[in-house]
Amino acid sequence: MEQRTDLQQIIALTLINGIGNILAKNLIAYLGSVEAIFKEKSQNLAKIPGIGTVLSKEIVNQNVMERAEKEVEFIEKHKLSTYFYLEKNYPFRLKECEDAPVLMFGKGNIDLNNGKFISVVGTRSATETGKENCHTLITDLARSNNNIVIISGLAYGIDICAHKAALENNLSTIAVLGTGLDRMYPYQHKSVATKIVDSGALLTEYLSGTNPERKNFVQRNRIIAGLSDVLVVVETRKKGGSLITAHCANDYNRDVFTFPGRITDEYSAGCNQLIKTNQAALIENAADIMRFMSWDNMAVAEPNTKSQSTLFAELSEDEQKILNVLRTASDGLQTNEIALKIAKPVSTTSALLLTMEFGGWVKLLPGNIYKVV
Repeated sequence: MEQRTDLQQIIALTLINGIGNILAKNLIAYLGSVEAIFKEKSQNLAKIPGIGTVLSKEIVNQNVMERAEKEVEFIEKHKLSTYFYLEKNYPFRLKECEDAPVLMFGKGNIDLNNGKFISVVGTRSATETGKENCHTLITDLARSNNNIVIISGLAYGIDICAHKAALENNLSTIAVLGTGLDRMYPYQHKSVATKIVDSGALLTEYLSGTNPERKNFVQRNRIIAGLSDVLVVVETRKKGGSLITAHCANDYNRDVFTFPGRITDEYSAGCNQLIKTNQAALIENAADIMRFMSWDNMAVAEPNTKSQSTLFAELSEDEQKILNVLRTASDGLQTNEIALKIAKPVSTTSALLLTMEFGGWVKLLPGNIYKVV
């Protein structure tokens, strides 16, 4: 498997103590590349906001290169995929999230930028009702023929139920791990993980050798949230870990849905709280999600060819590109998807879409989806 020549330096950057994802991105933005970071003088690095004298010396010392080289060898040996946030294969949804990983590692066979991504999370102590709701939801989603991809965390309870239901219904599924790809936690789910690799992926931001620690699983929840178009909380206690994922999804402007439960049900208390505080919309089935997201309307409007020839000239070059992209997407596209296809920043694309909406060229649907009028 061919690797980028700078992969070792990218990994090394993530290994420097005190340099998190946000600071790493700032460094790259200031200096133009990862390679330039390791070539820059300490006194110049210290002037970059957030770096200072201590961190600049850490960077210049470059005592992380040996460990990074070993990780490159591990990646090549096991034919893993890497996702660097400045490259095209990096999930466009995560690019919107400021604290998303600079680099991720994956094993499997899936395009992280193709499909409608639905994250399904819930308690590890799932009830039979919760498992049934989860299985039925995913089975019905599979019948929609909408290129659905199911994301979860491979944990006990709702997570593993979601992965198994996806596999049973021939849907691609992604398991976001809180360990390195040389570890499997829980080990009992190894057989499911093996099946996931065939049509989906195992994904992590952690290097090989990273053991399952509690903080890692809290941290990985933001990836589950950010990678999705939709987050579904099936069951959770009032202080359940799934609420962290739901809060992340809200921060990332993702659509969050949950199943309601009786007020006496311990494992519905968190779901009811999300609904009560307007942090999630109430659903009863897959059809509710399809309707909320306008994924149930696959009809394509007939183009107005009569007015097209006279009005097309009114559009700018970028607006014409947007129109062409949307005409190839029968069920519409989200702003971030359009931005990726026309190679423009999301902010610029949003402004263009607003102008086109006022001009009657496109219409905005629930779920931040745009379609041609």
